[in-house]
Amino acid sequence: MMTTENTNQGTVEGSKQALVKDLKNVVGDANALIGNVAAATTDELLTARTKLEARLAQTKTRLLDASAALTAKARCSADATDEYVRNNPWKVLGVAAAAGAVIGAMLSRRRAADD
Repeated sequence: MMTTENTNQGTVEGSKQALVKDLKNVVGDANALIGNVAAATTDELLTARTKLEARLAQTKTRLLDASAALTAKARCSADATDEYVRNNPWKVLGVAAAAGAVIGAMLSRRRAADD
C-alpha cells in the first residue's frame, strides 16, 4: 500500500513540476507575442500563434494528467481509510468518541467563558 502511495506522490509532484514549467512557457510565449505584435508580419504572427496554441494544448494535457494523478492519490487514500475502518471498527469508534469528548469539553469551556 505504501508503494502505491509513494508512486502516486511522485506522479503528482512530477505532474505539478511539468505543469508549472508549461505555464511559465505559455506566459513567456504570450509576452513575446504581445511584445512583437506591432512589428510582426502575418507569417510571423501565424507562426507565433501556432506555437502558442501548441504550448496551450501541451499545458492542458499536463493539467489533465495532474488531475488524474491527484484523483488516483485521493482514491488510494480513501481506499486505505476504508480498509482500516473495516478492519478496526472498535479502534475507530474509540478515537471518534475521544475526539467528540475533547471537542465537547472545549465547547463547554468556551460557552462557560462567554457567560
